[in-house]
Amino acid sequence: MSQPDVGSRVADALDTAVEEVSALEGGEVGAVFRTTLADGHTVVAKTGPTPLGVEAEMLAFLGDRGLPVPEVVHGSDDLLVVEYVAGDGDLTADAERDAARHLAALHEESPRKERRAYGFPFDTLDGPYRQPNPWTESWAAFYRDHRLLSVAAKARAAGALSADLFARVESLAADLESLLPSSPPASLLHGDVWDENLVVRDGEVRAFLDPACYFGHAEVELAYVDFAGSFGDVFFDAYEAARGIDAGFFEGRREVYQLYPVLVHLLYFGDDRYANRLRETLEALGR
Repeated sequence: MSQPDVGSRVADALDTAVEEVSALEGGEVGAVFRTTLADGHTVVAKTGPTPLGVEAEMLAFLGDRGLPVPEVVHGSDDLLVVEYVAGDGDLTADAERDAARHLAALHEESPRKERRAYGFPFDTLDGPYRQPNPWTESWAAFYRDHRLLSVAAKARAAGALSADLFARVESLAADLESLLPSSPPASLLHGDVWDENLVVRDGEVRAFLDPACYFGHAEVELAYVDFAGSFGDVFFDAYEAARGIDAGFFEGRREVYQLYPVLVHLLYFGDDRYANRLRETLEALGR
């Protein structure tokens, strides 16, 4: 979509004139634009093929529970407008510690009105893909049915996942009750924490972007952080100091939880990098 088109849509949505529109880097799914309004305020407009109203709801949900996120100015399925949050892009050790503290606090949030279960009030998105979140009492069943097998089936149908690897994922999924804790606390997860989804400035995280949130085992978030490689020991030391990391995470559960993002990336990119990463992860788990 052209910059004039974006400016016109923002002007219509906010009922105000737009002075300037410039493309921003990022936007793996969709496109993002820095937009200056007639009153001098700066916002970010996002367009793309996914229902952006879901992203708006996720941001509002996380913001209501204390995570720093951009304020949603307008949210519809074809246009998302949020406040512009300035950053310096410098992911320092202090910023890693700050991210760890924010996530440790977020993980203390549990479902409020719903019964103690895993899921979310609505289905969310992981990149361009619907992330099913039916309330489920068993954590192993939720992770098996609505994460691993759900995305593995999509990847197999798209031709990105071989029959052999699909069978190996199915075999591991059948044994999840022996690999995962039976009823860990249901923690609120951002779901997609890596450096491109953070706005940092002066050693602090000013905003978390592009969530894929739901209530699940907090270790899923830690496994994704490790998978993305954006943070190192500083982050994990700070998180452990704030909330603790249970024994066994680094010795096996991390790899079980990394199967999900590997499969999502395999589905999205469809290349050998993630097929090989999936094979290596399964082998590390003895599969």
